[in-house]
Order: sequence, then structure tokens, then C-alpha cells
Amino acid sequence: MNKITVKIDGMMCGMCEAHICDTIRRAFPDAKKVSASRKKGEATFLSEAAADEALLKKVIGDTGYTFLGVSSEPDKKRGLFR
Repeated sequence: MNKITVKIDGMMCGMCEAHICDTIRRAFPDAKKVSASRKKGEATFLSEAAADEALLKKVIGDTGYTFLGVSSEPDKKRGLFR
């Protein structure tokens, strides 16, 4: 699993966060644990596949927010067994 972090400008409230999460879920059906934070100016999700930067830029731009960048790193499992 990869942890994808997307930097976004323009989120102002909880509805903005929900709108971004819904957009990511529609564009990436395999996305897990999708979350967004207006305070951090980012959204994160887990995915088996690598993030398609062009698709992220398009879908976020289409919703009226500004795509600033994306980064990906292997997800570090937490818990007793890892």
C-alpha cells in the first residue's frame, strides 16, 4: 500500500474537506482511508496503485480547488503485529 498525500489550496470548511474526499473516492475507486484537512491544506489516502498526478490535478481543479502537488510513500502499518 502507498500513502498518497495531495497538497491542496482553497479548502475553508468541513464541507470543502468532504467534497475533496468524495472527489478522490470517485476518481480512485481503490482508495482507502481517504481524509482531508483544511488546516494542513492536504488530503491523504491509501492505494495499491501509484497516484496519477495528472488525474489528481484535473479532478481537484474541476472542483474549484488548487492542486499544489502530490507525494507518495510506502504505508507503515502500525499495531502489535508490525
